[in-house]
Amino acid sequence: MVLDQWCATSWRARPGSFVSLMTLYESNFVRLGWILPDARSVRAAAVSRVETDCDLHLTPLEVSRYTSVFRLTYEFDSPGESVLDPDLEVRVYHDARLAEARSIGGFKRHPQLSALESGLKRELDQRWARNMMLNKWLEYCAERGHRF
Repeated sequence: MVLDQWCATSWRARPGSFVSLMTLYESNFVRLGWILPDARSVRAAAVSRVETDCDLHLTPLEVSRYTSVFRLTYEFDSPGESVLDPDLEVRVYHDARLAEARSIGGFKRHPQLSALESGLKRELDQRWARNMMLNKWLEYCAERGHRF
């Protein structure tokens, strides 16, 4: 298993900076590899089931030679509908070895997340928050034993 602690960080990197955001994307790629070792090969929706957690759903949205876009989510049954939460759209840059959370659905259901999102005015800050969420959630999913 490759550890993200070996991702090289520039001496200029500071939390919230562009350089540290790129390092976070590298860490996301490593952590995604813990649960999805070959992202290039995914062509159909898949579900990871483990006893210690909810089912984790992976749905390919776009697949090309150099990038792939996936939806990664838990799916909860709710009266009259399914609730996807967290509902992350992740773009993987295969050759650059980066993974970026492009969007997160469900912020409106959680007052604390909604307040956090509305307080972030700069695009860089919004990307930082989305990708920290992805980073921590990928680690959580890997610890629970999820694999595709």
